[in-house]
Amino acid sequence: MGLMLFMHAPPKVRPPPAAAPSASPGKVWRRLLRQHPGATIELQFRNPVELLVAVILSAQCTDRRVNEVTPALFRRFPGPADYLAAAPGELERYLHPLGFFRQKSRFIRESMARLLANHQGRVPDRMEDLLQLPGVGRKTANVILSNAFGVAAGIAVDTHVRRLARRLGWTAETDPDKIEQDLLRLFPKRAWPRVNHVLVFHGRYICRARRPDCGHCQVRELCPSALADARPGGGRASVQVE
Repeated sequence: MGLMLFMHAPPKVRPPPAAAPSASPGKVWRRLLRQHPGATIELQFRNPVELLVAVILSAQCTDRRVNEVTPALFRRFPGPADYLAAAPGELERYLHPLGFFRQKSRFIRESMARLLANHQGRVPDRMEDLLQLPGVGRKTANVILSNAFGVAAGIAVDTHVRRLARRLGWTAETDPDKIEQDLLRLFPKRAWPRVNHVLVFHGRYICRARRPDCGHCQVRELCPSALADARPGGGRASVQVE
């Protein structure tokens, strides 16, 4: 009897879990909306001038810390002319707890001077005009336009939005302006204001920079970062809006 050879089929290799990067932003977005239905700007303000000042102060500082300083600041300086009439060093004393207070006080005074000289003391409601104010970049301008005027001119990209957009595979960019352009292509214009609020909330309270709370994240099984360590060379997702 001849020797019989049995050829065993190689064991089947289970495919990796469904690639989270393929999840559409629309599906992720709906879950984020459910998790943060009340997401909104946390800076406290009553008018566009106060918002302009608050956003300038928020650079390299938390909104909570800014909100501790602004009530007294706004009582003392209710309008643009009041900032310019302040005695030397007075504005700096109000801003001292926030850090970078000299630079911020200079930006505020120079911006107030521009408002009085070019805009009748009012904060302009156009992107190109806002970008002419000292201390105002595209992120700040987007925050002001969206929250003070209801204008969807773009998506404000701060440190939270930048981190979330990259972790979710929505961009591979690091430059805020380029990240914004990627996000604008993913979301309809009507959603732009809420994109910033929801991503900021999620980044601030759930998907933190150092210790993300994945256990309470409603998009964890859709997030490319959850599988990053298990995917050698894993890269950016290619995503499309539903």
